[in-house]
Amino acid sequence: MRVLLIGANGYLGRFVAERLLADPAVQLTALGRGDDADVRFDLATGSPGALTRFLDAVHPGVVINCAGATRGGARELTRHNTVAVATVCEALRRSGCGARLVQIGCGAEYGPSQPGSSTAEDAVPRPGGPYGVSKLAATELVLGSGLDAVVLRVFSPAGPGTPAGSPLGRLAEAMRRAMQSGDGELKLGGLGVQRDFVDVRDVARAVHAASLSAAQGVINIGSGRAVRLRDAAAVLARVAGYGGALHELDTPPGPLRPTIGHPRTEPDHAPPVAYPYPDGCGSWQQADVRTARDRLGWRPRINLEESLADIWMEAACRI
Repeated sequence: MRVLLIGANGYLGRFVAERLLADPAVQLTALGRGDDADVRFDLATGSPGALTRFLDAVHPGVVINCAGATRGGARELTRHNTVAVATVCEALRRSGCGARLVQIGCGAEYGPSQPGSSTAEDAVPRPGGPYGVSKLAATELVLGSGLDAVVLRVFSPAGPGTPAGSPLGRLAEAMRRAMQSGDGELKLGGLGVQRDFVDVRDVARAVHAASLSAAQGVINIGSGRAVRLRDAAAVLARVAGYGGALHELDTPPGPLRPTIGHPRTEPDHAPPVAYPYPDGCGSWQQADVRTARDRLGWRPRINLEESLADIWMEAACRI
């Protein structure tokens, strides 16, 4: 099976590539903007016609799109998450390769949900920010394309390679600084937010399974269990061997602005910088993952403690 992987150098794409390369039945070609891609192509600026010519030359059986942007303004997010997917869909429609499309979506497409609930694929999406809106628009383009396609809505990926600017990445960095400075007290904010964390290696397994299946439509990929950031912080402290006290700062009044701060470094103990949780999903999100089990034969295997241990290992080695 020849697979064209778009976005192989991204956070998710690296692990998808690793998973596919371990399958002897897969011939992998990587397309992206970086110099180390097999083929350099920018989906946000390249034409569908140019991509069609490449598809006809390579003739993949599966196209996996892991490319996209998680940060930036509405215009940038639209270019990289929506326009790029429109280019992929149009190129596949024009091509004679007949490839199956596996598109990586995200849980942010659903927006806020009721605490205690599990979000299934038939929930009405109400994204709470430009990132979720741009990804939802991409999903709608895929579903309306008439292609053999599936969208995997990945909830909150964690594990090795977690970006330092993400909530779990900032949490690990704050703890590393506290241990480095010998600070016996770490003040953190916004730890009441609950998210469904799924290890990035389990996500790669789901992508592999989806590429081999005949499943279409939207499929949630998550652990099926919401975890408070406060509890994740306690687990991270245990795996890191941090014996200091964890104190949660009160969330300021007004719109929900969960934060993760840095340990104190000045005598006046200035409060940490505020960071809004980036996905626009409010205080709670938990995936219903029964469809992934039934249609892909997929279940998460790696628990959050192992994911956090890998995040900590990378943070501890950061200079």
